[in-house]
Formats: sequence, C-alpha cells, structure tokens
Amino acid sequence: MPAGELSLSSLGIQMPYNMQAEQSVLGAALMDETILNRLITELEPDMFYSDQNRAIYEQMRMLFSDSEAVDVITLVDALAQNSAFKGADDAKIYIAHIAETVPAISNVDSYIKIVREKYQTRRLIEAARSTLEQAVNEPDADMLLESAEQKLYDIRGGQEKSGVKTIRESILEVIDTMQKLSGADRDKFAGIPTGFHYLDNVLTGLGRSDLVILAARPGMGKTSFALNIATTVARQQKVPTIIFSLEMTCEQLTDRILSSVAGIDSQAFRTGRLNNSDWNDFATATSLLYNVPIYMDDSSGISVPELKAKIRQINQDPKKEKIGLVIIDYLQLMQSAKRTESRVQEISDITRNLKIMAKELNVPVIALSQLSRAAEKTTGRSDHRPQLSDLRDSGSIEQDADVVLFLYRAAYYNRQNGEAEQANENEAECIVAKNRHGETSIVRLGWDGAHTRFSNLDEIHEQY
Repeated sequence: MPAGELSLSSLGIQMPYNMQAEQSVLGAALMDETILNRLITELEPDMFYSDQNRAIYEQMRMLFSDSEAVDVITLVDALAQNSAFKGADDAKIYIAHIAETVPAISNVDSYIKIVREKYQTRRLIEAARSTLEQAVNEPDADMLLESAEQKLYDIRGGQEKSGVKTIRESILEVIDTMQKLSGADRDKFAGIPTGFHYLDNVLTGLGRSDLVILAARPGMGKTSFALNIATTVARQQKVPTIIFSLEMTCEQLTDRILSSVAGIDSQAFRTGRLNNSDWNDFATATSLLYNVPIYMDDSSGISVPELKAKIRQINQDPKKEKIGLVIIDYLQLMQSAKRTESRVQEISDITRNLKIMAKELNVPVIALSQLSRAAEKTTGRSDHRPQLSDLRDSGSIEQDADVVLFLYRAAYYNRQNGEAEQANENEAECIVAKNRHGETSIVRLGWDGAHTRFSNLDEIHEQY
C-alpha cells in the first residue's frame, strides 16, 4: 500500500454486501430471460461485490449484446478462462448452485433493491475513506470540502435512472400536466414569467429544470438583466430566488437592485448624492423589497456542489420557502470540484452539473456567461450581433443549455466606433439563439442606462 493511503481493514470496516441477494438476482435471470432484460437497465456490473458474481453478470451482458443464448452451458464456456474461477468445472458448479437456490423469482424486485442499496452504501464508505485520506495529505480545507461534496453529488446523481415508457404512459403524464396547467394551481407548474412579455411569449416563461445561459460582451447589461428578472420573479411572482455573484459583493448587488426599483440614477446612488425626491424614492424601494424572498451569496470561485449545498440548507429550513430560481453571475468564474486537464474540460464539467442540478431541484437555473472577442469583429459577419459560436471556453455550454439568450445593444457599438448614424440609445435586443422548447427569435427591449434596467418596449415608449 502506498504511503499515506488508508485501507478499510486498518479502520476496522467491512464492506457491506448481501451474497444471497446477488446470487438470487443472477439465478432469477438464468431462469427467466425477461428478468435479464430488466437487470441490464437497472444494474451495472460494479454493483456486484463478489468477483464471481460480477464476472457472471458481465458475461451475461456480453452474451445478450451478441444475441447469444444465456444459460448454464453458454456461461460456463464463456467463463472458462476467467480469473474469477479456477476453471470450467468450478464455474459450472457455482452457476448451477445459483440457478438452483433462487428463493422466489417473484421477489426479484426486492433482491435488486438490496444489491443497489448495498452498492450505494459501499460507495459512501469509499467516499468517506477517500476524504479521510485526503484530509491526512491535503492541507487545503476548502479543496477538501469541494471534493467531499462532489463525491456525494456524484453518488446521488448516479441513483437517478428513468426507464423506458410506452406512449400510453407518456400521454397520461401529459394529460396530468395539462390539467395542472389549466387548474387553480397552474402557477406551481407553468413556466415562471420573467416580466418581459415578448420574451415570455417566446419561451413560455422560465421552464422548471431548464438551464438558461445568458451571454453578452462586457457592457451589454447582462447582470442588470438578470437582476431585473430576479426582482420581478421574487417580488411579483413571490418565487424565492437566490443569486450567486462571483464578481460583485452582496452590497453592490443590493445597490443596483435598489437603484433600479427606486428609479434613482446609478451614479448618484453610488456617490450618495441624493436629493429629497431621491430619498423618498429610496425609502419606498426599501419598503417594497424588504420582505421580498431574494437570497444572495458573493462567495468567489464557488463550485456546483457548493451551490447545491447552500440551496439545500435553505430548502431544509422549515421557516423558509424552497428556492424557485437560481441565478449565477457568472459561469467563467466558477470552479469545478474535479481536477481537469484544461479550462474547456472544467467548463464542460460545470455546465453538465448545472443542468443536472436544475433537473434535480426542478428549478430554472440562469447562468451568465462571457462571449469571446469574436463578437467585437465584423470580419465574416454583417454586424456585432452574438452567435452561438461566440460562447466562450466550451461548446458544451451550447450543448447543455436548454435556452441560450444573447444581449445586444447596437448603440453601444455605434458609440464605440464613432459611427455617424446612431442607433436608439433606449433600445436593446434579447436574442433567443437556442430554445429547446420552441422557436428562436429576437425580442426588442427598452434600455434605461441611467438606472441600469431593461423594460418592455411599450413601457419605454410611454416614458420617452
């Protein structure tokens, strides 16, 4: 054993398993081919603790995939050279034994459950052993916490497998969903309105379990847009919202939210140069927002397991409602809980786990993202409007996202380039570049730079 490595035997721990349950599962599969079909979708070879049982199951799967018969004779022949058995005779005796000693095929569901539960327990013990070993050799407590959380996250994620369904079953589920959507409690099941009417028409609201990527070049207002959505969702829809800000402090976020809601010039707000009218508006805004269910966290370099742990703490608090919307500002500042070879692999791991988290928590997750500098150039493109190929660091961002939104303000580039023909300073575009549930589109929005807020165009036209 390498120096510094801990063994379970040295800790006095015996890995849990149930030999009879493992043998009964395999014996039932030998006696009934339909059971083998189920096992292949429900159990992996690693779930068997016994080397012999694992070897038998692996050969069963191989024979099945080759469309060969799976019985005592074919298994013995396939296992003749397997190191788990001394020889063909040894394999034949063992296989005959498990085929003859199945208590009851009708109880196979119980046997499968036992095998899976013992496997999960062993994984937990191994994760604890690995964490203890790291604690001895790794002085960085934060790294230890991230690693431990990732191990538990992986174990829990591996438990979820959905089986094959008939269209009849799916139709019944769709009917049930439609009834919920048209019922008195439809707000609990429908997409969450963002407050931007035309965007909601395209997206039908923020889909629960969706990963939404909101991307833009610096200066386009992606943080403002996300905060506008967070404020609307929490204040008007009463949906508890959590904002993870890896770049700004909680106080800075609150400043921007208050400035936007109060309608106070952001520059005046930051410098504290408020007139009497501003102070009245400020007091009104603080009163409106004081009890709004918005949570903020400004931890830097946070990982997905840490996000999930913080959300779980809120969800388990009986005095608080469960989180209904997660916003992350921004993706490229996050860290993976795993050590990866490149930043591209790290971003891929982060986006994949964000999507898994969204699905598991059944809430929309909005992750802000930077765009590459390609959007600044016009070579080979007609304008500066972002494209999916501009997403920075990894193609997995586009792959894992259910929705990709780009923010674009033509006036910003006109001003930067000193062009004579100026676009409307008070207008912006939200480009729906990917929409897994519907069409793509360009949604025109109002932009109020002084108060860092977006609005519906009908509202901005009434104002100006």
